[in-house]
Order: sequence, then C-alpha cells, then structure tokens
Amino acid sequence: IASLFAVCIMGYIDSCKLQKILLAHMVSLVVCFILMFGNSMLLTSYYAASLVVIWGILELSPKVLKSSRREVYLWVIEGCAWLFGTVTLKYLTSLAFGIADDAHIGNILKSKFIGYKDFDTLMYTCAAEFDFMEKETPVRYTKTLLLPVVLVVFGVIVKRVKMKSVQICFCVGFFFLQLVYHALQLLAYSVLAILIMRLKLFLTPHLCVMASLVCSKQLFGWLFCKIQPKTLVFAILALMAIEGSANLQTQWNIMGEFSNLPQEELLEWIKVNTRQDAVFAGAMPTMASVKLSTLRPIVNHPHYEDAGLRARTKVVYSMYSRKPAKEVKRELIKLGVNYYILEESLCVSRKKPGCSMPEIWDVEDPANSGKIPLCTLMSKDSRPYFITVFENSNYRVLKIPKE
Repeated sequence: IASLFAVCIMGYIDSCKLQKILLAHMVSLVVCFILMFGNSMLLTSYYAASLVVIWGILELSPKVLKSSRREVYLWVIEGCAWLFGTVTLKYLTSLAFGIADDAHIGNILKSKFIGYKDFDTLMYTCAAEFDFMEKETPVRYTKTLLLPVVLVVFGVIVKRVKMKSVQICFCVGFFFLQLVYHALQLLAYSVLAILIMRLKLFLTPHLCVMASLVCSKQLFGWLFCKIQPKTLVFAILALMAIEGSANLQTQWNIMGEFSNLPQEELLEWIKVNTRQDAVFAGAMPTMASVKLSTLRPIVNHPHYEDAGLRARTKVVYSMYSRKPAKEVKRELIKLGVNYYILEESLCVSRKKPGCSMPEIWDVEDPANSGKIPLCTLMSKDSRPYFITVFENSNYRVLKIPKE
C-alpha cells in the first residue's frame, strides 16, 4: 500500500484509482476481522491506520496543496504526513480500544534504531532470525550474480524513468508504472530484510522477479540490438548456475532424521505419570510438544501476538531469572501450574552477549542482578519450594506443591 501511495503521489496513477484499491483493502480487512471472530488487533494495526491516513491525504491534498503533484517537495510533505499520521493514528486507536497485542512490534522497531530493550524485545532480537541481516547474505546474493543483475536492472529503471518524466503514452506509462512500483517494493523489502533477517523471505523472491527484467525489450532494447537476447539470457543463467548448482548440492547433501530422545522420554513420562488435567508450564517450544503429544493443559505456547499470553510467558520464564524461588512459585501457583519443565540449556546457552535468559532478566529486573540464577539453583536442588519428579539429560520436571 505504501508503494502504491508513492506511485500515486509521483503521478503514475490517479487518486481515484488508488481510492478504489484502498476501498478493496478496507472491505477485505473488515471481512477478515469478522472471520477471525473479532480480532481487534487487525483494526488497530499499522496497516489499518495506513489505509485511513492515505485516504485522508488523497481527499485533503488537492485542497491544501495547490501546486503540481510532481514537485519533489510535495512528495516529501505527503510522505511525511503519511508516516506521522499512520504512527499517530495507530497509537491513538490502540489507546482508545485498550489493545496491546502488537505493542511488541513497535518495540522491536525501536530496538533497531535506538537500542531499546525489554524482556519481550530481547526474546525476539536475541534470535538470529530477528537480528539484522547477516553479512553472508549479500555475499551469497553476489556469488549467484542475483544482486549484480538486479542492481543493473534497478539502475536502468531509474535512468529510463528520468528520461520518461515528460508526457508519455498510456501503454508506455503503464509499463513504467509497474517498474516504479516494483522498484519501490524492492527498496521496502530490502530495508525490512536488513532490519530483520527473517524478512529476507520477501526480499529473495522479489530479487528474482526484478532479475527477470533483464529479458525486457523496453528496458534493454538498446542492448538487444547488439547482442541476441537468447545469448545474453543463456550466458547469465550459465554463470548463475555455477554457484547455484553448488548451493543445490549443499542442500541435497543434508541428510538425517529428526531425533530428540530426551524429549520423547519426557513426553512418555508425562503420559504415564500425570493426570489428564495436570497443568504444565515451561519453554514455549516444549509446551507446544506437550500439548500436541500428551494433550495436557498448558499455560503458555509459542503464539506471542497476544498481550495476555506474553504476560503469562513472562511469569513462566521467571524461573530463569534471579528472583527468589518463593516469589516465582507464588506466581506459578496463581497461573494454576502443577508441573514446571526446566531446561538447563536455556539457563546456560548464550547465542550472543547479553542473550542468555538470566542476562535478559537482568534488563527487566535489575534489582536482582548479580544473584545466582534460580534455574541454576533448581538444577542442583529444587527443595523446599519444588519437588523434582523426573530428570534426564535435557529436562527436569518440577512438581509445584500447593501452599
């Protein structure tokens, strides 16, 4: 939507057409809201706010800004109005409806620009897939020639669009509209992938789409007069295949079968030795396995886009903090937990500096910083607040006696 808005303020499509597209998106959003049983997070999202703000700008801009829409300073004004309006409206609607389910998204973005830290943010950014894009990614793009080809295509698009800034016929104008739109999408996906490595799943396919424009006669007709198009395309594909075939071979050589015997032992023990209504708590991935394999009730699971679940997960993960055992036990009892599955690996593992669970809790709970982590104490002796009822190489099940 942001790319379409940019295309509109640059004069490639008229506001009436964009308003029809916005209307279709608004209707789809409302239908989705209904089908998802009134998921209020949709109506207070940045996406919903953006739709409303863009509509408002399209209505007010002709009345407020009298100059030609092709002037660059007007693009900047309207772009800033969209950005400021979207953030402000999203904040106000979330405040009005009391919705905080997606508050962590804004915090993740804040962490990228100003180093903001809290428990929920670190739970994301300490994972490699939510960190900045690793340096190896652009290197891999370059080795397969994907990045160089796309840079050439992007450069030609910029040059041709500048040349075509004068009046152009509809068919040619429509072609350049598509080019500008996809170029803007490429820039947006690039920024997202750089900020959050996981989002390169949008960037990589779009790079391939942009690379395919090397076959476009409208863009490279001047080159095709000197070189046969088939020859050029075949040469590029042949060069790409050198590194590409090596990448494929690497993937094909990955053999094996998933095996997690300690977890299988844990799940079998739960099935045999606990009641059907026994409530479990622990690390989010493990809780998913417990629920699916044993059908026991759990108090937290990997769905993190819910404010209530995030709050519960924070209480559950306090076992890896430096808080007193008595305090942690009291909070777990409030959640109705009967058994806690402790994983020593979470207590000691450290993907990068500041990212072990005790270090994450030091940010959230500086008052207890410097004390021995509770998970370390529980690994040695869980008494008197918890009772160890099962233990293997990876897991320790702590029974929580009622007070």
